[in-house]
Formats: sequence, C-alpha cells, structure tokens
Amino acid sequence: MTEVAVDHNELVARNVRRLRREQGISIGELARRSGLSKQTLSKAEQGVGNPTVDTLAALGKALDVAPRQLLTEWGSTVYVQRQGDAAWEERNGWSERMLDQTYGSGYVHTLVLRLERGKAGGPVPGHTLGALHHVYVISGRLRTGPVEDQVELAAGDFARFPGDVPHQHTCLTDRVVLHVTTTIPQARQFGAPRP
Repeated sequence: MTEVAVDHNELVARNVRRLRREQGISIGELARRSGLSKQTLSKAEQGVGNPTVDTLAALGKALDVAPRQLLTEWGSTVYVQRQGDAAWEERNGWSERMLDQTYGSGYVHTLVLRLERGKAGGPVPGHTLGALHHVYVISGRLRTGPVEDQVELAAGDFARFPGDVPHQHTCLTDRVVLHVTTTIPQARQFGAPRP
C-alpha cells in the first residue's frame, strides 16, 4: 500500500497553534507552563523545529492533551487528490490507489451517496468536533466541502475536509455518485477554551 506523505513537523505546528489559540494562551504562557523556551515554541509552531519526545511530552502536559494528540490530524484543511494526479501501484494481480490515511481512534461511517441536480438541501450543520469527511467521486461532478472553502470535484477525484463545520454537497451534473467515509473521534478532541 502506498504511503501518503505526512509532514510531522507541520502537523505538530498546526496542533500546537490550534490548541494554544483555543485555550486563549500566549506563547509566553505556554513557555511558562511547559518549561520550554519561547524560541523552541516559536519553531514548533512554525513547523521548522524538530521536537523531541520530551518536547512533545512537555507541550502535551502544558496543553492538557496526550502527546500523541499532537501527532494526530485534527481540524485539517481541505485536501484534494485529482484523478489525473493519482498514483496507482501495481500489486500481484491488481492495482491500488491510496486515497488517504486517518490517525487516531473513533468511529468510521462509510456510505455511497447519490445526489441529483436541484434536489440537494442547504448546508449541513457540523458534526462532532474533529469529524472529517473523505469523499471519492465515482461518477458526475459536484461542489463540496466546508461552506467557506468549497472545491469542485469530478469522477476519480478525492477530497478530505473538516466535517465539524457547516458543509454542503451541490450536484453540478444530472447525477453524482460519491463514496463518503466520515471519521468521528470517540471522545472530544479538546476542552472548551479557557477564559
């Protein structure tokens, strides 16, 4: 199975920035809580550092999360893999195409969805915090994704986007058929922001 490249430094950077902002704390306060220097934290948030296990443990403790959550994809941006850019790997008797990988634990819902032009409703409210939609277009074309960050997809295209914000599927052809997998964390990702 082909591996989807993951930039672990950027993943840690996104998670540290998000957690720190959600909790309403400054880099200075995070430095105090973690015992790490502001320079180390700044590099971690820019994705240019190479945090050690001890650094991840200190950050996790200071942000009140398990260190593994700093290496888990939460609240990801929209990711699109176009059919023409897809890499197929030949195996013994078949070919396979890796669409995506999901880290963490929780529930996985998978379904085939058929939409017809003009029959779709409005935006769908966000699901549980941390939910992700993984959409593979079997046939037709559609516009999909978070209401504020829609992308157009055609047959063979794949997209992953946050499902914990309002999102919408709009059919652009007479009919579109999708394979949709939704991943939902078993427990809330993070606590409520601190005052």
